[in-house]
Order: sequence, then C-alpha cells, then structure tokens
Amino acid sequence: METKRFKMIDDAFTCLVCKKKVEPLNYTARDHCPYCLCSLHIDNNPGDRANTCLGILEPIDIEKGKKDTLKIIYKCNKCGEIKKNKMAIDDNYEEILKVMSKEK
Repeated sequence: METKRFKMIDDAFTCLVCKKKVEPLNYTARDHCPYCLCSLHIDNNPGDRANTCLGILEPIDIEKGKKDTLKIIYKCNKCGEIKKNKMAIDDNYEEILKVMSKEK
C-alpha cells in the first residue's frame, strides 16, 4: 500500500482568484489563499506538484478535524474532485463564515 507523503513547500505566491500577494506561513506549508480561501489543484499528495488539472479549488464547506482543527473542503471547478486542507492561522474569518453559512 502506498503511503501519502507531505512535501514542505511554503512559498509566497499571487492568488489567481483575488490577485493578492500571499506570504509564506512560516510554520507549515501554505496551500491556499488566506484572503479568498481558494487554492490551485496542483497536488495529488500535499506538496508533490504532480497533478496536471490546474483547476481552481473553491471552498464549499468547513469541517471540524482532529484536535479541534478546522478543515476547508474544496471542490475543483475543472475536474470536480473534492479535497481538504487545514485552515491557516491567518485565514480571513469573514470568508470562513461565508463558507460555513452557505446552504447545503
């Protein structure tokens, strides 16, 4: 059985959705924009950059994870795959509330 591997990539980038400059987190890998919460569908496993889809991962829900952490649930706007990412300490709380309040 193949195990998932985490590759630490914490680089600055410009968000393709909101166009804001995103700085590194400096405590773990940055995997989404803290302003609009969107991400890019580029990984199969965290940090591997092996996915060729390149769609926008749009936040569709928030779930409680282990140890009271919160995860953003994403749906790719290109291929429809569902992914999850841990929330970052600097995520826009107003955007989180918007995602949480969407009708399911």
